[in-house]
Amino acid sequence: MPSIRLLVNGRPHDVRVDDPSTPLLWVLRDSLGLVGTKYGCGMALCGACTVHLNGAPVRSCSIPAVAAANQPITTIEGLAGEGDVLHPLQEAWIEHDVPQCGYCQAGQIMSAAALLRQNPSPTDADIDAAMGGNLCRCGTYVRIRRAIHAAAEKLAAKGGVA
Repeated sequence: MPSIRLLVNGRPHDVRVDDPSTPLLWVLRDSLGLVGTKYGCGMALCGACTVHLNGAPVRSCSIPAVAAANQPITTIEGLAGEGDVLHPLQEAWIEHDVPQCGYCQAGQIMSAAALLRQNPSPTDADIDAAMGGNLCRCGTYVRIRRAIHAAAEKLAAKGGVA
C-alpha cells in the first residue's frame, strides 16, 4: 500500500500503512512516536485512546488510519500551545491533582477539551454525559469534574474556547 498523509497536530506526515485495517492509534504511536495516546481496550470502550478527528473526539483504536487520511487530527501532544504553554485543561488537571496512575488521563483531557469547545459552561450532568465513555480505574471522577469546571472558568476569563 502506498503511504497516506496524516495531518497530525498541524503538521503533515506521510506514513506507510501496509494493512488498511491498521488502527490510527498504532500509526500515531509506532510510526509517529506520539505515545501520549494510550492503548486501553482496543474496542473503543474505555477512552484511553481518544484523539480529535476534525475536532470531534474519536477512539483511535477503532478507526483505521486510512480513514483519517487528509483530515486534521489532534493528539494530547498537540493540545497545548506553542512552547511550554499548557492548555487550560492541562493546567487544571495539575492544579486539581487529577491523575493517580495517569494512564487514562490523555484520553480524559481530549474528551474534556471537545466538551468545552461545544459547551463552554457545562453543568455536572453535562460533564458526566460527555465523559461517561472515559473510564478511570483509579476513580478520579470527582477531581476530573472539578478540573473541567476550573478550566471552563479559566477559558471564560480569557474569553476563549477550548
